[in-house]
Amino acid sequence: MDFTPSREAALARLARFLPAAGRRYAETRNADDGPREGGRGNVSQLSPWLHAGLIGEPEVLDAVLAQHSPRAAEKFIAEVFWRIYFKGYLEQRPAIWDDYRKGRDSALAALEANAGLRKAYTQATEGRTGIEAFDVWAMELVETGYLHNHARMWFASIWIFTLKLDWRLGSDFFLRHLMDADAASNTLSWRWVAGLHTKGKHYLARADNIARYTAGRPGGALDAPGLAGDEAQSLDEPQEYGRQKLDLPRPVTAADLARPFALLLHDEAAHHAPLALPAAPALVIGAARPEARSPGALGDHAKAFAQGALTHGLTEAAAAFACTAVEWRAGEPLAPLLAEAGVERIALPYLPAGWTRDALWPDLAPLAAEGRVVTLLGDLDRATWPLAKAGFFAVGKAAESLLAECGITGARG
Repeated sequence: MDFTPSREAALARLARFLPAAGRRYAETRNADDGPREGGRGNVSQLSPWLHAGLIGEPEVLDAVLAQHSPRAAEKFIAEVFWRIYFKGYLEQRPAIWDDYRKGRDSALAALEANAGLRKAYTQATEGRTGIEAFDVWAMELVETGYLHNHARMWFASIWIFTLKLDWRLGSDFFLRHLMDADAASNTLSWRWVAGLHTKGKHYLARADNIARYTAGRPGGALDAPGLAGDEAQSLDEPQEYGRQKLDLPRPVTAADLARPFALLLHDEAAHHAPLALPAAPALVIGAARPEARSPGALGDHAKAFAQGALTHGLTEAAAAFACTAVEWRAGEPLAPLLAEAGVERIALPYLPAGWTRDALWPDLAPLAAEGRVVTLLGDLDRATWPLAKAGFFAVGKAAESLLAECGITGARG
């Protein structure tokens, strides 16, 4: 599978997947047939490009609905809405992310202090546990920067309930290596498997289930001996994460960007096209901060995709708007870049809860306090996030009406 970090590659992958986005996806999506040339045909594998903002959820959904009815594409549409739901859920409970970071750092410190724990962690991350399926996925993650969604669930379950490792260490391992390592989807998915997202409802990997859905791999079904049984209890925690009120920006108009402004592209919004700007920027700034994902070293694929996406986005934006493009490197002041270009305001694609916000907002907050930041948020996110109050049900039930409200119908003309 070619994961070139460009918008063209994303659109090409979408076009190849579209015929399978309907009932075929619903029937085959759970199968992990392994990495292969040309990609897995039963899933879209669009997540790296979606995470980087090289392509947007609305245009993916619109393309799918142009070829399939809402009923036929129901399962795929739901999967896309899960991404949006997780972001909306974390926006209303940002303390989950803050506590994850603190817990991760404590767990990493515990590794340094405990040789036995460190050995178990090393065996897990290097694929040397003796559980064939888990070891294959651990090595596949490092070697390719991608894992099938079903494999991610099995992997997390084995990590937590069979190997009894801290879930935050596993989540960090994913963040360091996945090209699509979205802070919300990754953190909340690990919490869901552990039984923390939906209290008391955890996910237990089963050897027969793994064998059934990995039977199509080139080497045959994967073996998973010695997994935790039904007696394994979900994790619990003392914290209760109450919702905080969303304060979402209103839609941006051309009048908001009437004066010269700079467009800031970042790790989760690397391309201008999905942003549908109502006016052209006088300057484009690229702010790549992939290293903020973790205190540990990033995997080669994750780092290369993140940096490549921003480089591609800067080049494309400079050409599209006939303006200068510059990089804003970590640790450098931002004000001189704006002053040199003679612009005062910044158009900022929304910074969701997670490491991108952690890395960028401290430097942007003073400008925002001066009214110099215009925040961009897509209509679908704005409409969906308020529904992400508890479980996915409310979002899933409203999916069709949300699409209609946002004009995502697949209609052409």
